[in-house]
Amino acid sequence: MTKYQAVGIGNAVVDVISQCDDAFLSRMGIDKGVMQLIETERAEFLYANMTEQRQMPGGSVANTIAGLGALGLTTGFIGRVSDDELGRFYAAAMAEVGTDFVNPPRGDGALPTSRSMIFVSPDGERSMNTYLGISTELDEGDVPEAVAGRAELLFLEGYLFDKPKGKAAFQAAARAARAGGGKAGITLSDPFCVNRHRDDFRRLLRELDYVIGNEHEWCALYETEDLGAALEQAASESGLIVCTRSGHDVVLVQGDETVTVPVHRVTPVDTTGAGDQFAAGLLYGLATGQSLAVSGRMGCIAAAEVIGHYGARPEADVKALFAAEGLI
Repeated sequence: MTKYQAVGIGNAVVDVISQCDDAFLSRMGIDKGVMQLIETERAEFLYANMTEQRQMPGGSVANTIAGLGALGLTTGFIGRVSDDELGRFYAAAMAEVGTDFVNPPRGDGALPTSRSMIFVSPDGERSMNTYLGISTELDEGDVPEAVAGRAELLFLEGYLFDKPKGKAAFQAAARAARAGGGKAGITLSDPFCVNRHRDDFRRLLRELDYVIGNEHEWCALYETEDLGAALEQAASESGLIVCTRSGHDVVLVQGDETVTVPVHRVTPVDTTGAGDQFAAGLLYGLATGQSLAVSGRMGCIAAAEVIGHYGARPEADVKALFAAEGLI
């Protein structure tokens, strides 16, 4: 039985990326720079109007796990896809990057595989239109205890908190990982998601070893505009607290220790996946025994690499970038 250095649980979403201008966004009624959830008819309409489509496996935590696999860790991903063209593509594509996709595509056919149509404008902003499909049906039965219980690091995706069965799957997986000696954590994913499930998130945090969010998500979780107060309260309730701040220093808090990691600004080509690959770099550092400062810097380097090209997964040898900065 495989012992995984990192296992993720999240939405298994096929990303379909297309370049466009602001006039196209206006014509299609797309809000620039945000993620919108859409239904089947809208998904088919937007897909039909995309040009120069690039297709790749996505999903926030899946992107992080793929980044960790590219860095050489043994990785697995728990998610739900249908036995349709996109679902088979997704499962095969995860395997190609060295990550075990532990759930076979489902042939019951009730819902199609999830997909996100991402329109990238010339300034690098991405406007995401996501049809969640079968991903949101993930439940406790999709979580093999033999996988979660043998994970050194387990990483959960906050978006899946929108359904009770997703919450149950998370709790079962986190408890299995910690019982097996691993560490479990979550990405808060989205301030609107946090607002919808604040009490449940805060209960879950007390069972977790690390939590990653941005400043808006942390302030939403504790219903305050004082970020410092939010992080202090979070650190009293959970383990390692990580806060990204969109181009500003990253803050990491663990117990009485607070570390700030400077961010070196780069001109973005496509910001898709910046947070996902930050998490990959950070978790790689934690998995390999690095300090909080070094782990945070690894996260920043991985994020900078991914916003330098189209797509949410690394193209360069990120480990070589770490070595170039003397981190490994």
